[in-house]
Amino acid sequence: MKIEILGTGCAKCKTLFNATKEAVAKSGKFAQIDKVEDVVKIMNYGVMSTPAIVVDGVVKSSGKVLSVEEIIAILE
Repeated sequence: MKIEILGTGCAKCKTLFNATKEAVAKSGKFAQIDKVEDVVKIMNYGVMSTPAIVVDGVVKSSGKVLSVEEIIAILE
């Protein structure tokens, strides 16, 4: 599983990145987690507001910081 956190490095993006790491650890799944800060790459996903979370190339959420529980639900 590949998870990408899209954002330009703001506090919300960092919070989502850390919550995602915690969610993956709690879920027991194996995932590669990458932070994408390149605006062109972010726009290629069609994301207009960050932070966003992408799982295996599919945008699952954008414009808000998800809780650990919400991220776990996405990973199921």
